[in-house]
Amino acid sequence: MPAKQGLYDPANERDACGVGFIINIKGVPSHSILRDSEDLLCNMTHRGATGADERDGDGAGVMSAMPHKFMAKAFGELGCKLPPAGQYATGNLFLHPDESTRQASIATVEQIAGALGLRIAAWRPVPTNSEILGPIGRSREPVVMQPLVVALEEQLAEQDFQRRLFILRKRAMHETGPDSWFYVCSLAARNIVYKGLLTPAQVPEYFSDLRDSDFETHFALVHSRFSTNTFPSWERAQPFNWCAHNGEINTLRGNKNWMRSREGLLQSAAFGSALQSAFPIIDEHSSDSGAFDNVLELLVVSGAMTMPEAVMVMVPEAWQNNPQMPAEKRAFYEWASCIMEPWDGPALFTFSDGRYCGASLDRNGLRPCRYYVTDDDRMICASEVGTVKVDPKTVLQKGRLMPGRMLLVDTHAGTIVDDEELKLQYSRQRPFQQWIDRQQIKLEHLQVSEKPIVVDSTPVSRDRRLRAFGYSAEQLNLIIGPMVQNGKEPLGSMGNDTVLACLDPAPRLPYEYFRELFAQVTNPPIDPIREKIVMTLACHVGPEGNLLEVSEQQVHRLSLESPVLTDGELAAICSMSDKHAGWATHTIDITFDLAEGIDGYAPALDRVCQEAERAIGDGAKVLVLSDRAAGPQRVAVSALLAAGAAHHHLVAAKLRAKVALIVETGEARETHHFCVLVGYGVDAVCPYMVYEAIAKLHHENVLSGQTVLELIAQFRHAVDDGFRKVMSKMGISTLQSYKGAQIFEALGVADEVIAKCFVGTASRVAGTTLAGFAADALARHDAAYANGSADCEPAAAINDEGEYNWRKGGAKHVNTPSAVANMQDAVRRENQAAWAAYTAEAEASVRDCTLRGLLEISGDGAQAVPLEEVEPWTSIVKRFCTGAMSYGSISKEAHTALAVAMNRLGGKSNSGEGGEDPERSEVQADGSCARSAIKQVASGRFGVTSSYLADADELQIKMAQGAKAGEGGELLGTKVSRDIAKTRHTTPGVTLVSPPPHHDIYSIEDLKQLIFDLKSANASARVSVKLVSEVGVGVVAAGVVKALADHILIAGHDGGTGAARWTGIKYAGLPWELGLAETHQTLVLNDLRGRVVLQTDGQLKTARDVAVAALLGAEEFGFATAPLVSLGCVYLRRCHQNSCAVGVATQDPELRAKFQGQPEHVVNFFHYLAEDLRAIMARLGFRSVGEMVGRAEHLRMRTDGVASVKGALSLDALLQPAHALRPGVATRCVSAQEHGVSGRLDARLLGQLQGSLQAGAPAELETEICNTDRAFGTVLSYHVSRAHGPSGLADGTVRLRLRGSAGQSLGAFLARGLTIELEGDANDYVGKGLSGGRLVIFPPREARFDAARNVIVGNVCLFGATSGELFVRGMAAERFAVRNSGALAVVEGVGDHGCEYMTGGRVVVLGRVGRNFAAGMSGGIAYVLADGFRAQCNAESVELTSVHGAEAEWLRATVERHAQLTGSLAARDVVARFGELLPRFVKVLPTDYKRVLEEEEEEAREQAKATSGSDSERTICVDPQTPPAKADAGGGLVDIEDALVDDAQLATRARKLDKLRGFVKYARRGDRYRGAAKRAGDWNEISARQTRAQVQVQAARCIDCGVPFCQSDADGCPIGNVIPKWNELVFRDQWRDAFARLMATNNFPEFTGRVCPAPCEGACVAGLGAQPVAIKSIEAAIIDHAWAMGWMDPAPPPRRSGKRVAIVGSGPAGLAAADQLNAAGHSVTVYEREDRVGGLLAYGIPNMKLDKRVVQRRVDKMAAEGVRFVTGAHVGHTHAASDLLAAHDALLLATGATWPRDLRIDGRGLDGVHFAMDFLTGSTRALLGGPSASLSAAGKRVVVIGGGDTGNDCIGTAVRQGAKSVVNFELMPQPPAQRAPDNPWPQFPRVFRVDYGHEEVVARWGRDPREYSISATRFVGDEQGRVVAIETVRVAWAKDSSGKWSMSEVPGSEERHEADLVLLAMGFLGPESRVLEQLDVKQGARSNVQTPEGSYRTSVDRVFAAGDCRRGQSLVVWGINEGRQAAREIDMYLA
Repeated sequence: MPAKQGLYDPANERDACGVGFIINIKGVPSHSILRDSEDLLCNMTHRGATGADERDGDGAGVMSAMPHKFMAKAFGELGCKLPPAGQYATGNLFLHPDESTRQASIATVEQIAGALGLRIAAWRPVPTNSEILGPIGRSREPVVMQPLVVALEEQLAEQDFQRRLFILRKRAMHETGPDSWFYVCSLAARNIVYKGLLTPAQVPEYFSDLRDSDFETHFALVHSRFSTNTFPSWERAQPFNWCAHNGEINTLRGNKNWMRSREGLLQSAAFGSALQSAFPIIDEHSSDSGAFDNVLELLVVSGAMTMPEAVMVMVPEAWQNNPQMPAEKRAFYEWASCIMEPWDGPALFTFSDGRYCGASLDRNGLRPCRYYVTDDDRMICASEVGTVKVDPKTVLQKGRLMPGRMLLVDTHAGTIVDDEELKLQYSRQRPFQQWIDRQQIKLEHLQVSEKPIVVDSTPVSRDRRLRAFGYSAEQLNLIIGPMVQNGKEPLGSMGNDTVLACLDPAPRLPYEYFRELFAQVTNPPIDPIREKIVMTLACHVGPEGNLLEVSEQQVHRLSLESPVLTDGELAAICSMSDKHAGWATHTIDITFDLAEGIDGYAPALDRVCQEAERAIGDGAKVLVLSDRAAGPQRVAVSALLAAGAAHHHLVAAKLRAKVALIVETGEARETHHFCVLVGYGVDAVCPYMVYEAIAKLHHENVLSGQTVLELIAQFRHAVDDGFRKVMSKMGISTLQSYKGAQIFEALGVADEVIAKCFVGTASRVAGTTLAGFAADALARHDAAYANGSADCEPAAAINDEGEYNWRKGGAKHVNTPSAVANMQDAVRRENQAAWAAYTAEAEASVRDCTLRGLLEISGDGAQAVPLEEVEPWTSIVKRFCTGAMSYGSISKEAHTALAVAMNRLGGKSNSGEGGEDPERSEVQADGSCARSAIKQVASGRFGVTSSYLADADELQIKMAQGAKAGEGGELLGTKVSRDIAKTRHTTPGVTLVSPPPHHDIYSIEDLKQLIFDLKSANASARVSVKLVSEVGVGVVAAGVVKALADHILIAGHDGGTGAARWTGIKYAGLPWELGLAETHQTLVLNDLRGRVVLQTDGQLKTARDVAVAALLGAEEFGFATAPLVSLGCVYLRRCHQNSCAVGVATQDPELRAKFQGQPEHVVNFFHYLAEDLRAIMARLGFRSVGEMVGRAEHLRMRTDGVASVKGALSLDALLQPAHALRPGVATRCVSAQEHGVSGRLDARLLGQLQGSLQAGAPAELETEICNTDRAFGTVLSYHVSRAHGPSGLADGTVRLRLRGSAGQSLGAFLARGLTIELEGDANDYVGKGLSGGRLVIFPPREARFDAARNVIVGNVCLFGATSGELFVRGMAAERFAVRNSGALAVVEGVGDHGCEYMTGGRVVVLGRVGRNFAAGMSGGIAYVLADGFRAQCNAESVELTSVHGAEAEWLRATVERHAQLTGSLAARDVVARFGELLPRFVKVLPTDYKRVLEEEEEEAREQAKATSGSDSERTICVDPQTPPAKADAGGGLVDIEDALVDDAQLATRARKLDKLRGFVKYARRGDRYRGAAKRAGDWNEISARQTRAQVQVQAARCIDCGVPFCQSDADGCPIGNVIPKWNELVFRDQWRDAFARLMATNNFPEFTGRVCPAPCEGACVAGLGAQPVAIKSIEAAIIDHAWAMGWMDPAPPPRRSGKRVAIVGSGPAGLAAADQLNAAGHSVTVYEREDRVGGLLAYGIPNMKLDKRVVQRRVDKMAAEGVRFVTGAHVGHTHAASDLLAAHDALLLATGATWPRDLRIDGRGLDGVHFAMDFLTGSTRALLGGPSASLSAAGKRVVVIGGGDTGNDCIGTAVRQGAKSVVNFELMPQPPAQRAPDNPWPQFPRVFRVDYGHEEVVARWGRDPREYSISATRFVGDEQGRVVAIETVRVAWAKDSSGKWSMSEVPGSEERHEADLVLLAMGFLGPESRVLEQLDVKQGARSNVQTPEGSYRTSVDRVFAAGDCRRGQSLVVWGINEGRQAAREIDMYLA
């Protein structure tokens, strides 16, 4: 194997295979056995693979009995006479071609043999034929030699001889070393293995021994390997010494670690001290199969177990959830689980020790194994039937190996041993159940006492310990809350775009660096819900016994049903020595002293390891690692690091098997945390802190309705389910196997941490060191305890950190509000400036959050080319495609818009896994077409028909998806509309479940078969395989290329619109940058890159992303979320809830109507992107994208501050140019794969049938078929579908009669009109995707066996069938009719998991049924006639009833038809006895399906009623006086307040509010104004506040967006109010928490809730197509309630800093800064020039808008808290600014922008023309008891010039003062009623509004006071100099050529307006300059105070500025934000 280089690592290599054996049951040897094994091997060639050269196989071989006759002859030619059989040993040894190296190895072997009492009597060179090898095989071809080994002792017992041979081989392998090429294929007395890096056909040609007629054997066990690489690896060929393996051991790393640890316990009297020399038992360089063989050999050779017994121990059945299993066998398996964890994964093992030969299948049955027994005492067992030709008359039995079962031949006894009999025999040899009863310790035996959890008075939000352990409010609310309430982890959607943990400067827990690995291609995931019966979380913990003996003491272990312990359970374990002597427990503190700082972290880990080792030495049986001591002076080491370090330390010391390792931690709270802990060796976890949090939430009534213990039980249940989900993704069934298996990759963890804590874990980019993790731990501790005191308040409350959803100021995300807004603006208006802004924002986000953000594109050494020489954008976009989003997950409008756009561009859209309506392929009148060029074939198989496949340019096999790699999914019934059901061939309203991909794609050879099937279904379409990035994906991709895929997509972890559990979204998969680079490098290394097109996707946003992807190796590029955003998606993350507010991801007609997207928007997006890419290409000197592919030398790590204090990341491996790894081979696709479609059987028949297929003429044809004829009928179906579409031909048009054993996928996607009759049998996947055709299968007519009791067809038949018929005379194997959605099938028995996930059709079973029938079945009906069926059926989703009436007649006719078509005797018997047997038939009816059928029947009855009788009768039924009923809550807006009288009723209704659809159901209601006429007569506040219940209704309208635009920087709330959070809390009636959340960001919500114009509401997503949420009203309600409840009592800071700060100005900025700085402990003095504190708030805003008592209340509170206010202090006038600066440590200028804008026109000096603020200030001053206003509007004709809030306030004030008339002039044109095109959402809407002042004028004078587009030209005065009129002119506005607005006067529009009082409300220009001049503070061009960008520091030291004086005139909310930020900077400065 090549060395590790770039991202390629040989440790990731995988393989799969075809296996089988032929055996004479009586043990009679013959050469014919070996000769037939050649056919067996060669006829499975299609299950293997070759490299670039067809002569280079992946490996093949044969194991046989020792051919004594042949060996006597062969060694006789060397002059040696062989001892009797069994008294000598030989085998094939691989040796180095170099003579000296070879001789050194030989000498080593001979020396070791002598030491063991053995002698090498001769060395025989094995004749080989090197000429047939390909270049790769020849490059590493060894010399093959056979040693003749004999014993020095004459009468050495056979077992002793075998043990010495074992030690000889182990020592020789250890001592020669891998560089010697030395390898022992086998060395035994009874068996011999011939193997090599060969194709199956080459095996007998290479080894001429095998063709010698004297080579006689009674068995031959063969293996054909499919490797994922093309590298020379002779030793990895199989069989191994004892077995051959088809599959993958998913738990290998854990199995190896546990085995290494057990070596410390191994003792054997037989071996004695020699055993130590065999260690390590598992060869570290071996494959998973080799490791299994190593352990199997140890168990057998040691004499501890027989071979069958050892296999039972290593690969047990799924016994835990099988109540039907005999008790003795259950006890055996429980004993076995005490001594060893299962070697778990999809596996078919074949094995032999000479006497026994057999096969064993994993518990899931995820590998095929079929066998024949013939009348000449032969058994033929293989992955397929038909591999060896057999006379049908000789066959006595046709069977298949069932899940968890063993097939065994005992040649000594000459019998086939029955599985049940065999296992019961071993189970009864010893009293296992008695041992268990006496020795096993269970938790219930320990008297567990659950004491109430004591909680202190500190609320959850202020709990210091929660903060110290890194809890966030988001985790508590979004994750833990639903887990506790629902017992399962919540769903999310839209992928994971959060900053990677290794890039986040904020503290992150170590768990967040670990990514869960998952199964794809080489092994399958399993279904943790529908196939839960094969899974278990039960484990035995504590000291293990000696593996090499069988004793009662081995079961003396503690049994745990779950790895999650309660406090009471842990306490019971800690005291278990009271009841069980010797079970001492030792608790190890995993905290360290705060004073030690960062340097204390690593020594703490060392101490934990050393203490653990000492404790074991002292007799401890249980170790508890505990961080309970964490507190003010003690910092917790991460429990994960401590446990990982301790586990690996004990493994290395061979002590781990002597102790249980339990963790008691405050860290663990998410499912992922528990999984990582257990994955790194922890036996159990007690998460005490999350229990306390749950108790507190219960205490605070956040969690109610259940007791605390019940809530904790729910939480544990959710974690347990999460374990199953995570385990199942990797195909692991038992927690015992998962434990310590380390199924993770570390992303951004330094090698030093891996070496210490996570040995063997991949970590490819280095990263965070121990010091980095220490710094994070200390940062969390500091945030919790500040100065280390337990008494102090934490630095801040637990915040919403924005980890899951974007929050301003929280964790960074790739998708931000401004990026979304700018992109939509750009593509909708073709706004280049907006595109530039989008690109800049997106690139900045990518830079902060992703691995590619660490890279820069370097043009060093590049020769730039002119832009015009770069390929045009129209060519580039052909490389773009949109993601696989199904119609169902997104709306029809969105789905078709994407398809139309991509077809216009020449790119490709993807159907997703939901099928597609054929009508979409029709070209419309405008030339557009909505056909998806890529048709996806996923595990759901929804709507996959022959016609669907034929109508595609690309067929994509989805092995995994970024959002939930390794998982299935579901589409809720609420989203399954009639159209979707039609497209998916299912039932409307019934939930659709997508299983994990494990049915016909459960291994590499099965994927190869599916590729074969699809290529048969459409030879012109390229076949693509979608993989998700993870470590080893490059190796998997190499296998996929060898499986003949044309195209590979490497998806990133962060994409995906689909719904998934948050654990999957956050922690499965890796960035595409790693997966893409690894794949490209590995394919180049294998010289496979030239045969495949490589694509990537995952949050690609900009041209820079595309360029990076191309340079890393991608030729094509996928986009999903970005095109959706261009169509209107705003990242609500509610795709799974059918409540998308913009109509993108919903099937709700009301919401779909809101969809605004157009294909042009997508076209524009890709046009912009491609043009940007062209610019990059030109700079780098590339004229085409093809030239860029793989040119990684143009990428380099950024140098602008990417270094992290946590530890340096390294992308060196990522950036290794692949062309430098293997120069001279293709680095992009240059040739097409050779699929050989034309050579297939039905393709050869095409010529004879072409006329029938095209014209529909009847035709019949007969032919022989064999197992290498695969997918027969599929090519023919393609031609039918192309010619006739989905309807196909008339039934029975073409009849094909076959005889023989059909290959895999017989009749796959068989189209209507085609009938296949097979006389014989068939392999897996019969009728896959059946599309209307008919299949009839029956045994040969001369067969002697009972067909009904024999297996005729293989696994996964009828998978995804949509229509058609299948009749099978005989039994089917496992997973029959999975996902059948429309076909009729009759079969005479089925294996496990029959009718799983079925959604339609009918299945009749006349015979035995396996376990788990109907799991997940949601449609269709099954009729079963089988004894004991009810016990085998999974009744979770179905009901079992009887059959009667018309249905019984149909059933009888169907069975009779089956008998006619197949000649079935069983069917004839049923028909003959139908009346007698009918009561025994069980009808299996899904409950969902039944409900829908009943609804349809009811609807039909209603329609029948409606259409009967006369029109007059129907009219009479309706009362014409009755008003129409209100729309249903789902059908229109409902104002639930309007019809209610008292608030108590409303409160009751509010408790039943629908939060999910509240924005649709409920009308907006803000704080309504009091009646205009009435309020205009007083100065009280204009708004009438809502009740709490009314406010809750408004809070229910909040969508809680994933990206809440209401708090975005650009357009939302400037102070970053976490609006969705406090809306949620109000909705839940948690007002105190809502208040705390509000106050965390807004100092003065009572001000903003009254006077803010609410830009947040303008940006509210609910406002798209409807009314926004009444955010402002909710804000005001929260704070008003807080004041009323006394929550606003003064709270002075506990201590003072001694620093003094002066603030000039008491407006919003000044007050906010004062509040913040005072809370920080500084002494603050505020200087205000007016006589009242508040600035603008006091006098600038009239009382009816903001009651001054509200302002004074807040000022009084601040004063009580220590803020000193000085009024009448006009700094610069009454107080020298320099004096203030001298007397304080810092000075903040918050003087506002008080310099008003003037109107300098003729007559400006007239009396009566005044600034608006003078008018308002005087009015308010008089109202508050000051002197009478000098300016009054009473009796005057008032003209207000200027609009905005100030103008409106002038109007309202003038009305109240008794003005004669009020007119308002505005220069700008009247705003539109709706947003103008240049005012896109989420910008503040510049629309026509009627504010309170306007409304009052209308009420008083009957007209709106505003005049638009009018300009004052002159003020006219009288002789006294008083204004009497204004002369004006109308103006017109137009855009000039540059797009700017220009104004011109309208000729003849001059007017004169009478006026007595003119108020100028035209805004402000800047601050008063006096104070600035005194301090010599620099001012900017607009006269504002100048500060650096992002800073509030002025040009003068210690002087800061905030508010309008710094940023110009703005909103109150901006002023508050300025004050807060300035205070933060001042505080940092003072510190």
